[in-house]
Amino acid sequence: MRINKYLAHKGFSTRKGADELIKSSKVLINKKVAKLGDKIMETDIVEVRGVHNKKDYVYLAYNKKMGIVTTNPGDGEKDILDNVKFKTKVFPVGRLDKDSHGLIILTNDGRITDRLLNPDHYHEKEYNVKVDKAISPAFIKHMAGGLEMENYKTRPAIVNKLGVKSFSIVLTEGKNRQIRKMTEKLGYTVTDLKRVRVQNIPLGDIPLNSFREIVGKEQAEFLKSIGL
Repeated sequence: MRINKYLAHKGFSTRKGADELIKSSKVLINKKVAKLGDKIMETDIVEVRGVHNKKDYVYLAYNKKMGIVTTNPGDGEKDILDNVKFKTKVFPVGRLDKDSHGLIILTNDGRITDRLLNPDHYHEKEYNVKVDKAISPAFIKHMAGGLEMENYKTRPAIVNKLGVKSFSIVLTEGKNRQIRKMTEKLGYTVTDLKRVRVQNIPLGDIPLNSFREIVGKEQAEFLKSIGL
């Protein structure tokens, strides 16, 4: 593993910040000053001069209920942080509409926001969706193949029929109210929309308005999948 990637994984900095630490001769590998591009093994000893307190990053999987906005509540509204108190100050990565529910990643790690939300990175988000009438084979085909919207075409998606009026869809982009707009273009109306997975993180059986911490191998796989 390259030294800058290692330092980012360990929470010392971003990869770009790690490069600056290396250029400033603040990083040692086995007591020797590291150089840009150095690779390390598990047995190597890495030290960072002048960085005594690396940030303790927290990653939470939260089950948002309908009626709660993700951020910036208006008059009479409540957001996620109004409903659940966390030991560490965290923020939601991305958003779910007020009338949608399911998985939201909460964290204090600002590094992951662009990596997870930028459509250039093709990160997966899976949803279970119910609509107002029976789903046809043509509906599945068009949802999966990509639709011409007002000013863009949606990417191909993985779509599977779950029931007469329900389906799952895996997106690698996150346009505003994308699934609702796609179904409306095909003459359907969403009656329920639930996010059930982000990358390798499943919603699972987390109760509504509750959360669990993402730790261990699951956390490592998640960070690796977004390039950290």
